[in-house]
Parts: sequence; structure tokens; C-alpha cells
Amino acid sequence: MTWIILGIVAAFVLIGIFIYNRLVSLCQTTGQAWSDIDVQLKQRSDLVPNLVETVKGYAAHERGTLEAVVAARNAAISASGPAEQAAAENALTGALRQIFALAESYPDLKANENFLQLQTEIADLENKIAAARRFFNNAVAEYNAAIAQFPAVLFAGSMGFQPRDFFEVGEAERTAIQTPPKVSFGS
Repeated sequence: MTWIILGIVAAFVLIGIFIYNRLVSLCQTTGQAWSDIDVQLKQRSDLVPNLVETVKGYAAHERGTLEAVVAARNAAISASGPAEQAAAENALTGALRQIFALAESYPDLKANENFLQLQTEIADLENKIAAARRFFNNAVAEYNAAIAQFPAVLFAGSMGFQPRDFFEVGEAERTAIQTPPKVSFGS
């Protein structure tokens, strides 16, 4: 009888260890995925000052647009956590769209080699950021599902495993995606 009880206790301990290790692994995956997003966002933020300086030379009187880009970049750099970071990055993406739309009004800027290179690099980074977001959100979904499933749900919260936020496109970004940028060719 004692062996049966010890066997049952050992089985529960082994199951607990397995579940704990799986949750730790999933938690680490979400952390790694977040770091991947962070690296891409940092690279994009590093390109923004060069883009602003390039545009300044051709469209100096578009000060409001340039200031909006700089303010959005600064907010993105100081943001923390997926929700705040997503909101700040969505604002920066919108501000960058305004810069690229602005270039349509300035043929010399649009033909500038430095501007074209920066535009290509930022577009490439946007694609990488989108891929990193998808990977992060997939990792978060798997992690959140794991802590909500039985039997992990019984003790995940008490061991410090809390649900994570997704890196979501905000309402303003959804509207921007659905609405093409306004380009003005007037003087």
C-alpha cells in the first residue's frame, strides 16, 4: 500500500515538473520573440533621424510632419511592454507614411538616392517587424493557452505564470491600413 501511495505522489510530482518546465519553455519563447521585435524596432528607429535629415533638405517648410515623426520615434523608443510599444510603433508607422506620401510632392526628394535607400531599408524592416509580430503573437497564444489548460491552470498563477499581451495593431493603424495616404500635388 505504501508503494502505491509513493507511486501516485511520484507521478504527481513528475507531472508537475513536466508542466512547470513546459510553461517555463513557452515563457522563454515569448521573451525571445519580444526581443526579436525589439531588435527590428530599434533598427527602424535608428534610420528615422537619417530619413528626417534627408527630407529636411528638400521639404524644410514641412516642419509639422517632420516634428511628428521625431516625436513618434521618441515615444517608440521610450515605450515599454507590448501594449505601449504597439501603440507607439503604430504612431511611428503612421508618421513615416506621411513622410513617404510627402515625397510625392517633391520630385527631387523622390529621386534622391539616399532617400530611396532609406525608404527601401525601412520597407524591408517593416516586413521583418510584421513577421516578428506574427511569431510573437503565435508564441503568446501558445503560452496563454498552456497556462489556461487543465491541469496547468490549477497552479500556473501561483507559480507566477500570468497571461501575456499580444502585439496588436491599434485602431488608428487599422484605419491607416484601410485608408490610402493623401497625396497633394498643389503648391
